[in-house]
Amino acid sequence: MAFALLDQIRSIFDGDPGVRKVADDPVLSAELLMLFRMILADGSVSESEMVAFRRICKDAFGIAETSIDSVIEYLNEFGYETNGSQAIALFRDLDIERRKQLARHMAEIAKADSQLAESEVRLLRRTLDLLDISPVDVVKPEG
Repeated sequence: MAFALLDQIRSIFDGDPGVRKVADDPVLSAELLMLFRMILADGSVSESEMVAFRRICKDAFGIAETSIDSVIEYLNEFGYETNGSQAIALFRDLDIERRKQLARHMAEIAKADSQLAESEVRLLRRTLDLLDISPVDVVKPEG
């Protein structure tokens, strides 16, 4: 209880820890922006896509649930500075598993609303091409 209160007080003075984590890691920022672009690719934001996004933030990147709204706000405010091509460029030099992880996360969000729009397919296909990843790698289990 006392630690939670201290964390809240510290976040008021230091900023949200989840936002700091994203702001301090350009690759993580780029990945979250690409995931957000996938959410927006079909022209609407579904609750199931946001649930998938929140789960990925928490499970894959260790962003606390209490920070996710602030992270989304940060991405909305500062994401305009980075376009999709710039975001993808940060991934080209990363190892293949990290690139596959981005593609899997994008596919997870695209499928979250049970409707795979053509615009989502195009965005995913273009991303796979730019990252030099086979579509087979996206559907295969990690490992």
